[in-house]
Amino acid sequence: MSADPAEPVYRNPVLDADWSDPDVIRVGDDFHLTASSFGRAPGLPLLHSRDLVNWTLVGHALQRLEPEAQFAVPRHDRGVWAPSLRHHDGRFWIFWGDPDQGIFQVNAPEIRGPWTRPHLVKAGKGLIDPCPLWDDETGEAYLVHAWAKSRSGVKNRLTGHRMHPHGTELLDEGKVIVDGDRIPGWFTLEGPKLYKHDGWFWILAPAGGVETGWQGAFRSRAFFGRYEEKVVLEQKDTDVNGPHQGGWVRTPSGEDWFLHFQQRGPYGRVVHLQPMRWDEDGGWPVIGDDGAPVAEHRRPDLPPQPPAAPATDDDFPGGRPGRQWQWTANPRDGWATHHSADGLRLTCVRTADAHDLRLLPNVLTQRLPGTPCSVEVDLRLDGTEPGARAGLAVLGDAYSWIGLRRGTDGTVHLVHRFAETAAEQERDAAPPRPAPDGRARLRVDIDAGARCRFSYDTGDGTGGGGFRPSGQVFAATPWRWVGALLGLVALAPTGQGHAGTATFTQFRIRIQEKRADR
Repeated sequence: MSADPAEPVYRNPVLDADWSDPDVIRVGDDFHLTASSFGRAPGLPLLHSRDLVNWTLVGHALQRLEPEAQFAVPRHDRGVWAPSLRHHDGRFWIFWGDPDQGIFQVNAPEIRGPWTRPHLVKAGKGLIDPCPLWDDETGEAYLVHAWAKSRSGVKNRLTGHRMHPHGTELLDEGKVIVDGDRIPGWFTLEGPKLYKHDGWFWILAPAGGVETGWQGAFRSRAFFGRYEEKVVLEQKDTDVNGPHQGGWVRTPSGEDWFLHFQQRGPYGRVVHLQPMRWDEDGGWPVIGDDGAPVAEHRRPDLPPQPPAAPATDDDFPGGRPGRQWQWTANPRDGWATHHSADGLRLTCVRTADAHDLRLLPNVLTQRLPGTPCSVEVDLRLDGTEPGARAGLAVLGDAYSWIGLRRGTDGTVHLVHRFAETAAEQERDAAPPRPAPDGRARLRVDIDAGARCRFSYDTGDGTGGGGFRPSGQVFAATPWRWVGALLGLVALAPTGQGHAGTATFTQFRIRIQEKRADR
């Protein structure tokens, strides 16, 4: 297959990284997508496309998580769960559930903002996966949500509410409109997306679990039911496990498409594009190839677009990280220094948790590509404090990092450390090695199965043939709900005064086995 944008076929996944719980809308000729961001900041990523195949990251709707104090430390499996994106009354709206706090929304006149601060629509434990609907025919507004059993003791049901048209509050206590326990064989019903089509209220929602389930469709003539159900997408004989929640969108020419995720272990939840049509006999949606996910398909009937994907590489102009980067908690002033040149200058933040990167809020991360790749970055350690260190990490429930550390005698060493899933602190993955110039180019080669091989070059920094392997192969692991992350970090032991900085330059990701066409 050719990379020519006029090529009539695309291949799944169209977003080959952890863009979890996607939802999509069209406004004019533009398609917009958002995804879960859990405890990372900024949150609620905003992606844009003109052809549903090639996507770019254009910003975030949530700059800081609230209450801010609760997200001053990493909370990798909390925060922003499964959002819904809608456009109504000239504004963009995003609703999401924080399982510990309730249902929030933000809105903006343009997709790039400015976005409002989070507004708590309904407080409560275990309220997740909310989706609003403004009924243009009646002027009524509604909201449906699912439940997290870990917080509420309830799951496998969808609750519906009447909502104020301003989107600020719910107007009733809610009613269970779909009870999965009453449907034979159904369990873990969640992730509802609410629509009005052809005189029916429609809910598209997955069930059966993230890795093993299916997509269901529910319809009723009245919002509060009774709903009838049908399975409209399942794995069948394909290798697309799940397939899990997503959203329906219609093109200007009237074609219907469905974007959903597939759970892929350390790679997280990658996004697939499925053709969709409405069955002429029964009026139900038919997704994929007669209900099975497609690996490749004719492109949507949309103007050809140049190949594009969310950015990964970064020269950090002015010391500012690109949009693809997120902190593992709400950032604080002073973690990164803005300056006039290229390069990310991170402060060696003093911390009592230097023994475990999973506990640190000041790790700058981006998603692990779902395709085998090589990751490289130049590092210079300027911190003079004994114990100051910085490096490149592959971060999850287990992690490994390679970088530079200053010793008690003032010399700098190349170090490679790791921590197992249950370990409370890290240990050496390889013996320390001298890095007399305080510089190194760091590299991780990530093969199929997210098997990571670390290497380094402490020579002139150009790489070339100078990379030397370090340590054993490390198998990346996900967090509970999040795929493994690439991270840049600088830290120092507790003490007084400024511990110095570390500078990262020329961050690059090179895909090793790039598909011929997307």
